[in-house]
Amino acid sequence: MDRRVTRIAVEAGASAAIIALIWIYTASVDSYAVSPMPDVLDSFRRAWLFDGVTEHIVPSLVRVALGFGVAVLVGVTAGFLLGLSRTASAIAQPVVSFLRAIPAAALLPPAIVILGVGNSMKVFVIAFVACWPVLLNTSDGVRELDRTMLDTARVYGIGGLERLRLVILPAVAPRIFAGMRVSLAISVLLLVTSEMVASTNGIGHFVFLAQSQFAVADMWAGVILLGLIGFVLNVAFEAVERRVLRWHLASRQSS
Repeated sequence: MDRRVTRIAVEAGASAAIIALIWIYTASVDSYAVSPMPDVLDSFRRAWLFDGVTEHIVPSLVRVALGFGVAVLVGVTAGFLLGLSRTASAIAQPVVSFLRAIPAAALLPPAIVILGVGNSMKVFVIAFVACWPVLLNTSDGVRELDRTMLDTARVYGIGGLERLRLVILPAVAPRIFAGMRVSLAISVLLLVTSEMVASTNGIGHFVFLAQSQFAVADMWAGVILLGLIGFVLNVAFEAVERRVLRWHLASRQSS
């Protein structure tokens, strides 16, 4: 408990110091690209605490949730299939290597042509790029399973879906969550990129529009909001991870 309190105090102190430095810097610098922090906070209040919630924040959160959810579902399912079957892995390896090497920005033009500029395009781009960390971590985790554990389950008559649910899935879960953590950050990044390129609402669209109109304070307010959303999503993910993998974390702490 003392170590956790100390860590929280250090993090809070470091954050306060960084905010103070930024506040002092923005108040002293004379540049059109930098707005004083009071102006940015006032823009944040006007843009995001009222109308901006339903117009921009909610659509963005829905898109990132759908894209991330599809990425996890596809990544885990395909990862298990490739991890359990050497033949399927050998057949799919060239395709996987080719698709995951495509830059995210290169997907946007064909996605816009095929799917338009609606939510489906943004969800597809997020899911396509974010699924690879989950898929690769899942397949590697399945292939690296302890054979002794699997043989023991077979001896005790645990097979089929029961072995998958009681033995394989818990053993691979830490690797899945590691991939999901990376995919969550990628999902937020792709959300902003897709909304900047083709959208009529969303946080990325707001930031891009503010930049094009030289509304610097509004632009920085949008950047701050994106940072806060990423921080909150990471904290929420860590809370879920600690709850789901509490047995794994406890074993690491005791070892």
